[in-house]
Amino acid sequence: MIRERPETNVGDFGVIVFRKPRDIRGTALLTHANVEPNDDDQWPYLPAVKRVKRISSSNRTGKFVSSEFSYEDLGSQEVADYDYKWLRDEPCPTDPARTCHVSENVPKNKKSGYSKRVALTDTAEYRLQTIHFFNRRGDLEKQLTFTGYQQYLGKYWRAGTMRMENKQTGKSTDILWTNYKFGNGLSETDFDANRLKRLAR
Repeated sequence: MIRERPETNVGDFGVIVFRKPRDIRGTALLTHANVEPNDDDQWPYLPAVKRVKRISSSNRTGKFVSSEFSYEDLGSQEVADYDYKWLRDEPCPTDPARTCHVSENVPKNKKSGYSKRVALTDTAEYRLQTIHFFNRRGDLEKQLTFTGYQQYLGKYWRAGTMRMENKQTGKSTDILWTNYKFGNGLSETDFDANRLKRLAR
């Protein structure tokens, strides 16, 4: 669930609830995104311990439930959080018939786990195709690939699968998204940390 806020100086609210696989069913992550220089606020709910715990900004680089996604990866990506540089145009890796803009995005947050991200976005619909994550040493660490895009309500493009591959270990994690719905009338109170346990059911 996501509630976008129209103000440009504040971030969005989001909740991710996992239904599968069984061992993490009911696990949830609440994010209150903030624009730099303020860190995002994040609270995971782990059903095994039945409690909500706030994640400190220094721990956002840690793995989320032993996956290849970090808390930082699952947070909201606000435009003002990065400095951008266009590098080149090239064929999209997921569809070579399309052209992608290649841009270098350097996080402003000094506590980020990454020195930069290199993103490929198609020039037709401006859909993210891949993101390459470089660690603080400057080495390529992970690659996130978006596939299975579908258009909703004639204007919203959303990916069906996000695959995060660790380029140093060869391990990968897939997140599959289903049943996208828009205009659900969610309010900011629906994204209160005290309600996260109920939302995860």
